[in-house]
Amino acid sequence: MKELEIIQKEMQKVMIGKEKEVELLTISLLFNGHILMESVPGTGKTMLAKTFAKILNGVFSRIQFTPDVLPSDVTGIQFFNPKQQEFEFRAGPIIANIVLADEINRATPRTQSSLLEVMEERQVTIDGHTIPVPDPFMVIATQNPIDSQQGTFPLPIAQMDRFFIKLSMDYPSLQEEREIIQIARGEKQFEDVEAILTTASLENLRNLVKSVRISDEVETYLIQVVRKTREHPSIDLGVSPRGTLALMRASQGKALLNGRSFVVPNDIKEMIPYVLGHRIFLTTEASLTRTVENVLQEVIESISVPVEAGV
Repeated sequence: MKELEIIQKEMQKVMIGKEKEVELLTISLLFNGHILMESVPGTGKTMLAKTFAKILNGVFSRIQFTPDVLPSDVTGIQFFNPKQQEFEFRAGPIIANIVLADEINRATPRTQSSLLEVMEERQVTIDGHTIPVPDPFMVIATQNPIDSQQGTFPLPIAQMDRFFIKLSMDYPSLQEEREIIQIARGEKQFEDVEAILTTASLENLRNLVKSVRISDEVETYLIQVVRKTREHPSIDLGVSPRGTLALMRASQGKALLNGRSFVVPNDIKEMIPYVLGHRIFLTTEASLTRTVENVLQEVIESISVPVEAGV
């Protein structure tokens, strides 16, 4: 699709070597999905989110989570205006198009839970008043794996399941880091990025991706993968039905980005690590010797791939 190609081209003006991350962001956008990023500091998470918001011509907001951040600091408050003699709503930073929830695992469980409603229902409720968030709306949450045991609060299962995709951002290659230096020296600028996606074109893309077909054989393959995660001896908690739908939608998005109107098994296989990896939890014994990636690969290899491509 032309619009999808333009998004990727604009992102590459300032984001070097992040093709996979941009692809996953785009797929998530098509389905109002949220992203959880895990990486060390300084790998470009904030710039990635800001650039994406600019391409969408949307409002960018950043929340720096710490243990003292309250739910009202995220969602907003109703306050009494003595001049008007009435209560007014003061919107929190969650009322934006692209919200960067930085170091979300440093927030307390109470504050983390304030994101549950808005991520699922696209609205916040304050003192009985319901306020919708704008469209498009995406939460891009980050957590630093290095500090995972120092003053952090692990995300609960319910919160993890609301993230459409989880990805990790690696260090750049030598050439990529050279290009990053060139950007910093002014040869490429954030200001060069153009807002190219309109509300109408986004709605058109969303309607188009919903029409991407999945044959019965490919659908059965997808379901078998999910059900295997619930039966595998090394997995204590398998993928929920919400995860099944997320894998189906992500596969449709992958097919659309590849220029196809139908899903093939390889679309599903490519999206499994990003969609299912954060939705399964290993048994205590398995976690001592194995990783989620190893187990998911075992699940994939244990299921026969359908011969038909889904055309």
